[in-house]
Formats: sequence, structure tokens, C-alpha cells
Amino acid sequence: MADLGEAKWYVVHTYSGYENKVMTDLEKMVENRGMQDLIQDIKIPTEIVTEIGADGKERQVERKIFPGYVMIKMIVTDDSWYVVRNTRGCTGFVGPASKPVPLTDKEVESLGVEKRSVEVKYAIGDSVNIIDGPLEGFTGIVDEIDVEKNSVRVTISMFGRETPVELELNQIELIED
Repeated sequence: MADLGEAKWYVVHTYSGYENKVMTDLEKMVENRGMQDLIQDIKIPTEIVTEIGADGKERQVERKIFPGYVMIKMIVTDDSWYVVRNTRGCTGFVGPASKPVPLTDKEVESLGVEKRSVEVKYAIGDSVNIIDGPLEGFTGIVDEIDVEKNSVRVTISMFGRETPVELELNQIELIED
């Protein structure tokens, strides 16, 4: 089979309240038709919210972040497009009518659809090179690492002064001795 490229995330509009039905129907069709290589993942972004009921009790409730939308990681072919487009409750892809538009990596990240794991090969106190961004080429010492926020604070020497800078985890690399 020819290489069809990399699967990207697309947003599909559904009738309100049909998100779970669309997701399970799509999963069944993918399974039945053996299309796992084309339609790789289906998600409904949710968040956990604390609600206070009429009885005054707090409850943890899972709420859809984008009601009426389902995210699908897929390679768009005539077949995969047809399957998604003709799923009951699905009204179509988000984007111009004729062509689904994939989410950018930045959008995927900010929507929290895909958790990216960054392998951190350095620790606090290590000497590192900045390998990306406006400070590329500078070296510094790691002060603080926050994996949850994908950030690291590095102190660099700039104009003879020690300056702390916030960077993303993948913008620096350990200096090997």
C-alpha cells in the first residue's frame, strides 16, 4: 500500500448531544472495515468540573469542552472521508465544504488533544545549550524545570549580567562533557 503521509487531527461537527454516539459508531465502522491505519484516534475533549448541586453537595462532573465537536486523527482519503462524512449524527468537517482542514500542531497542543511527552535529559544545575528560539547559541545553567507547563528556567550570561529566561523543554540540550 502506498504511503499516504502522516495522520493529522481534524474537527468534525456533530448534532449537539451526539458526540459520544458519533464516536462509538465511527469506532465500530473503523473496526468493521479494517481502517485502523486511516482513522487512528477519535476523541471528545472533556474537562472535570466541580458542580454544586441543589442539595449543596459538590460533585465532580466530566463536561465536554467543545459540545457538538469530535476530534479525529486520520489520513484523509476518499474512503476515510466518506466513512466520517456519512456517520449518523455527523454534519461534516470543520473547514471549507470540499476539503477538511487539519489542526496545526500548535492547535492540537493548546486543545490538549494529544499529550506530548518530552524526555528531559537534564537536571537543575546542569549546563545546557539553547538550540532554538531568539537565544539560540547561548549557554546557561538550569534553575527550574516544570514538565507540566513544558517550561524550563535557565540562567544565561547576557551583557555581563546573569539573566533568567523561560524556555520550552525542547529548546535546550545538555552540554555533554
